[in-house]
Amino acid sequence: MRLTFEKFLQEESGAVTVDWVVLTAGVAVLGLIVGTALTEPTESLAANIASNMATAAN
Repeated sequence: MRLTFEKFLQEESGAVTVDWVVLTAGVAVLGLIVGTALTEPTESLAANIASNMATAAN
């Protein structure tokens, strides 16, 4: 039993998996933050373009 527990503690493949999960979660959160930050300026720019196109059409 003790030998099995010591072997478990020395195993590193699970630690690598945890690293990748944390890294992937960080990238996903970063993507959400960037998407949220760009939503309002993009909507404002689209409204300005629409307004300018409507003015130019008249």
